[in-house]
Amino acid sequence: MSLTRNSDKNNLSVVSDNEDAVPSAAGLPSNGGSADKSSPASTAQAQQKTGASNLALSAYEGESIGFRSFWKAGDYVVGPSSKPAPFEGHLEHARVHPKFLHSNATSHKWAFGAIAELVDNAVDEIQNGATFVKIDKIDVMEDNSPALCFIDDGGGMDPEAIRKCMSLGYSSKKSKTTIGQYGNGFKTSTMRLGADAIVFSRATHSGRATQSVGLLSYTFLRRTGQDDVIVPMIDFDISGNWAEPIIYNTHDDWSANLQTILDWSPFTSKEELMLQFDDIGSHGTKIIIYNLWLNDEGIYELSFDDDAEDIMLRDEANQGGTVKKLNKKMVELRSHVSYRLRFSLRVYVSMLYLRKFSNFKIILRGKPVDQFNIADELKHSEIVRYKPQQAIAAKEVTVVTTIGFIKEAPNLNVSGFNVYHKNRLIKPFWKVVPDGSSKGMGVVGVLEANFIEPAHDKQDFERSLLFIRMETRLKQMTMDYWFEEYRRKEIELKDTVELLEAELKEIQSKSAELSSFLAAKRNGRA
Repeated sequence: MSLTRNSDKNNLSVVSDNEDAVPSAAGLPSNGGSADKSSPASTAQAQQKTGASNLALSAYEGESIGFRSFWKAGDYVVGPSSKPAPFEGHLEHARVHPKFLHSNATSHKWAFGAIAELVDNAVDEIQNGATFVKIDKIDVMEDNSPALCFIDDGGGMDPEAIRKCMSLGYSSKKSKTTIGQYGNGFKTSTMRLGADAIVFSRATHSGRATQSVGLLSYTFLRRTGQDDVIVPMIDFDISGNWAEPIIYNTHDDWSANLQTILDWSPFTSKEELMLQFDDIGSHGTKIIIYNLWLNDEGIYELSFDDDAEDIMLRDEANQGGTVKKLNKKMVELRSHVSYRLRFSLRVYVSMLYLRKFSNFKIILRGKPVDQFNIADELKHSEIVRYKPQQAIAAKEVTVVTTIGFIKEAPNLNVSGFNVYHKNRLIKPFWKVVPDGSSKGMGVVGVLEANFIEPAHDKQDFERSLLFIRMETRLKQMTMDYWFEEYRRKEIELKDTVELLEAELKEIQSKSAELSSFLAAKRNGRA
């Protein structure tokens, strides 16, 4: 089966039934352009159904551990393109090689950062009525390999919106309150967690109820030799009593998209696909990420077995040796949230948003996540306000920082700032004082810095002059608070010593009186 690009007004594509041709760089029909009627797709698809399905379900059989490991998955040889040259009268469209999906996803150094992106999308749907996002592990493959599933009851995506979501570099998020802003989060996050993702979404727009399915499959793109990112999609109108396929072009195009989705997803029939909408309800979105990445040892990067109510990062959890080999202080440190958030998704997500939700829950493996703000349990906490120095034309802002000692201080060497941006945690326990220094030990702060921009992976901030100034200010704030507390403790200690000395003198005085009384009593007897 040859895959060729169709040059129509929507820049969509069709499938050719020339089975002798080498798969080209174009792609599958996106169900919105004019069909090449001389190339009906249904016959070739029916003939290839069995072989392609087996190929998808055993997509990794025979693959080296290198390809199954995320950091090595982009290392494969790119063959020569078989895409025909653009014919006269049509402009060549901008092409994005599938390798870009992988290289783009490497912006997420940390797998939990990718999961947070998908949670952000659900949280942004609160403005459209979302009340929950569910994160869970499911077994959808024939070999029972795990998949990661996200479901929310937000507004969902209509056919136009899901195409914008799954295309590259587009964002419709213009609100000052939404967290997403680069239009890249879905692609980078799903591809960082697994090789393949399938999206189901229901929405009602302008009185029309629809449901859509889209497939973003790195496995498909790689194994069929594509040199362009092809995303097959199908849509249904569900305004009536049944799901009616939405045909933009020809029924053959629609069927070609469906067949490709079935060939390269865990689902082998249209009926199986339709069942996936059962737990979405009348509106919402469901994302299933499968063929999850392995670590360098050939084990799944995400661990679902260590805790039935959590998802763990295997390599992070195993750092530092087993608990039996650690001393008491190190065991206490590894039990603290500042350490556990590195490998426990439940702990990380509990701190992911600064303000507690009033009517929204994050449900991880069937159990709601209790939101946690470490500022609520700081000792001797203070509120510090400062106005960052910005550009002359910028609106003046006041940054409110809560600072104090952790409740375990001074026994536990934990310090740093939890820095949020638009309610979202960007830098957890960011150390602004040098390691090894006792000054500032145990001092933790919490602030929301909306005046600087986060990096694309939302795990750091852009290294701007504003950022450097903020770092300097927080370092000074830490030192001021620590020395002030040190002086306060000195005064408290001095007052305590003086009190003890006064009590000692009183005791000595009473002891002398008692000695005199006893001596007089003995003399009286004599």
